[in-house]
Amino acid sequence: MSLKEQFGKDVLITGWGHSRFGKLVDETLESLIVQVATDAISTAGVEPSQIDEVYVGQFNAGMMPLAFPSSLALQVSPDLANVPATRVENACASGSAAFQQGTKSLLAGTARTVLVIGAEKMTHAGADVVGAALLGADYDMAGKQSTTGFTGLFAEVAKHYAKRYDAAGSLGDVLGSIAAKNHRNGVDNPYAQLRKDLGEEFCRTVSDKNPLVADPLRRTDCSPVSDGAAAVVLSASPTGGATAPVRLAGFGQANDFFPTDRRDPTAFEATRASWQRALAMAGVGLEDLDLAEVHDCFTIAELLMYEAMGLTAPGEGARALEEGWVYKDGKLPVNVSGGLKAKGHPVGATGVSQHVLAAMQLTGTAGDMQLAAPRRAAVQNMGGVGIANYVSILEAV
Repeated sequence: MSLKEQFGKDVLITGWGHSRFGKLVDETLESLIVQVATDAISTAGVEPSQIDEVYVGQFNAGMMPLAFPSSLALQVSPDLANVPATRVENACASGSAAFQQGTKSLLAGTARTVLVIGAEKMTHAGADVVGAALLGADYDMAGKQSTTGFTGLFAEVAKHYAKRYDAAGSLGDVLGSIAAKNHRNGVDNPYAQLRKDLGEEFCRTVSDKNPLVADPLRRTDCSPVSDGAAAVVLSASPTGGATAPVRLAGFGQANDFFPTDRRDPTAFEATRASWQRALAMAGVGLEDLDLAEVHDCFTIAELLMYEAMGLTAPGEGARALEEGWVYKDGKLPVNVSGGLKAKGHPVGATGVSQHVLAAMQLTGTAGDMQLAAPRRAAVQNMGGVGIANYVSILEAV
C-alpha cells in the first residue's frame, strides 16, 4: 500500500531550488533562503500567492545571532505576506523534519501547496562555536568541552564496530573506500563543496594532508562545515512545472533514546525502524530502489546505513562495497551526489538537499550525475548519533 492508497491523496514534489554548498562568504542566510525559495516556486510553475504554508528547517544552536528565520522566505514576494511560516529544528535532520511537516499539512488538507526550505550558515563561526553547537545534539556531551567534537562521538561508534565485527582489522580501509567513492561522485555535482577525486589510497592512509581527527576517523572520513540551502514545493496535484513531478510514495520517522547507555552503539535501531516504516508505507523493498541518498556525516555512518536499511546483515556492510552494490553502476547506488562527505553538510539544508538531488535523478535532470532512467529513490537523514531518523521513498510519475 502506497501513501496515496493509504491517505487517498498525493504528495508531489513539483519544484525545487538548490544553492552551491561551501564557504559562501558573499551569501547571508536570507540571500540563500530567498534564492532557493524563488527557484523552487518558479520551477514548480506556481505563483507566490499560491503558497499556503512555509516550513524552514534550520539547526543554528548559537552559530548565528539570528535564530528566528521562519519569515525570511516571505522576502521572495509581497504576495507571501501573512502566509504561515514555521521554523523546524531536529538537529542534522531539520531539513527532513521540515519536509515531513509539509507533507503532513498536505495530508491533513490544511494546505494544497507548501514551500519547504532547509538552510544553514556555518563557515563564518569559529571551530569552537560550531563544535559546541553540534555537541548540543548529544545528551552526554552537551555543554562540555571536547577537542574532537562530534567526530569523537562517531569515532567511538567506529571503535565499537571494530571491536564487535572487525577481527581482520580492515575497517579503516572500508571507510576509506566509502570516502573515495563519495569524493569521486562529488566531482560530477555542480553544487558540491569538495569536487576532487582523492582516490582510495589517499583516503585510506593517514598523512599530513589526511590526519587523524579522532582515531580511527581521518579528515577524509568527515563531512565539512558548510553553508548552503535547498528548497522544494510540495503540492497535492501536478502544477505544470518545469519538469514532471515526483511522488512521495512513503515516509518514516523514528527516534531513539537520547542517553548513550540506552542505545546499542552499532545497531542504529531507530534508523532501521524509519527505513522499515517508509518502505512499508510505500509497499516496496530495497530491491525496488534505484538509488539512495543517505546521511554520511562520517563514513562509519554510511557503513551502518547499509546495515540499517537491510542491504547487508549487521557487521557485513563491507560486502556492499566489495561486491560493488553501492557504486554508480551497482544494484543500489548510494550517494551519487557525493553525499554529505563531498557535497557538504550545512546541517539544516541537508535533508531538503537530499530530496532535491533524488528528485533530479527521477526526472532525468541530474546532469553529469544522472543514472540510467531511475524510477524510485530513497532519502535517509538523521540527527545526532542515530537519534532523529527520517526516510522518504520517492517515485517518478
